[in-house]
Amino acid sequence: MRFDLTDLRLFVHVAETCSITRGADQTHMSLASASARIRGMEAMLGLPLLERSPRGVKPTPAGQALLQHAQVMLQHYERMRGELGNFARGFKGHVRLLANTIAATEFLPETLARFLAARPNVDIELEERTSTEIVTAVSEGYADAGIIVDIGGHGDLQTFPFAVDRLVLITPRAHPLRKKRRIAFKDVLDREFVGLANGRPLQEFLSRQAALAGGALKVRVRMTGFGAICQIVEHGAGIAVVPERAARSYRRSGIKIISLTDEWAMRRLLLCVREFNQLSVHAKRLVEHLRGK
Repeated sequence: MRFDLTDLRLFVHVAETCSITRGADQTHMSLASASARIRGMEAMLGLPLLERSPRGVKPTPAGQALLQHAQVMLQHYERMRGELGNFARGFKGHVRLLANTIAATEFLPETLARFLAARPNVDIELEERTSTEIVTAVSEGYADAGIIVDIGGHGDLQTFPFAVDRLVLITPRAHPLRKKRRIAFKDVLDREFVGLANGRPLQEFLSRQAALAGGALKVRVRMTGFGAICQIVEHGAGIAVVPERAARSYRRSGIKIISLTDEWAMRRLLLCVREFNQLSVHAKRLVEHLRGK
């Protein structure tokens, strides 16, 4: 049985995305090459590794066993690369970091830029996920570290304070709610919203909060980022819930920021890892950097 690191990395990406196409993209190879590699792995084992359906793929029991071993092997490989980095200049380290929407878009760009600029031999794979998905992924070894909302259910993961984030309501300056300083989320569910794309963690979170309040979000348009949302709101297309940091950094002054009275609007962000001492050298350095060291 001979699987190389590319085979293992491809299989992990395919299993995690439930798609050979997306797995191929993440491994930087063509769909034809990826499909041929997967078929070759199955032929070598004499067992199917994936269950295929029109909606995607998922690992068979044999594929699940391979996935677990592949994750461990790739982690050990990255740890080895990090430790040998002092002896092999130009040998790239790879760190996989997962983050919720707000951390990925508002807190990480600047700090990751500083980290990468100072360490040209390190690559970072950043992916946006919900906090629950991040906890599972880090616990199972899919990622080196994650940034989550402190929801209290992070199991045996080690956690460190990262940032405090507050969600606020934004409206156009001429909106009927403009005189409000504070308001409850449930009291605006009859309004039309500007939101993020389906599947974005923050959008899913807000939809759940609307359902818990006995309503549903009426989204007129979905945008790809908070700056675009602020611009659409400014021109009167609806209202929105965004991070206060994003609202205050919006360059124009055509929006009104209103505090939300809901407890969930104030959120503590945590940096989480499975076990800091077991991380690769590069992952340790990134975690230390994110902790402000």
